[in-house]
Amino acid sequence: QVQLVESGGGLVQPGGSLRLSCAASGIALWFDAMGWYRQAPGKQRELVATITHGGSINYADSVKGRFTISLDTAKNTVDLQMNSLKSEDTAVYYCYAVNGIRGGFWGRGTQVTVSS
Repeated sequence: QVQLVESGGGLVQPGGSLRLSCAASGIALWFDAMGWYRQAPGKQRELVATITHGGSINYADSVKGRFTISLDTAKNTVDLQMNSLKSEDTAVYYCYAVNGIRGGFWGRGTQVTVSS
């Protein structure tokens, strides 16, 4: 089985920065893509950013220019650098990884709260 473990969430003031990390463990698996989603209270889970094994990146419009996703294929880790955070970025952030044969995997989530 594959486990995705997120870290780096917390409380930050508006305009601040946080860096989320996600590490995959368990059976050795090649991921076609990894990424981050988030879910705010009362809202549906939404895409934040994804990155493929080949390096193609996709960002939600709401985070373009503020967030940066990076992938370490050797370590099977994906990071999300979040700058210029806004109150509307407050959510539980989930790591996601997909393998073309085994399917998708989710982490348990890490809380990010942006508040003064």
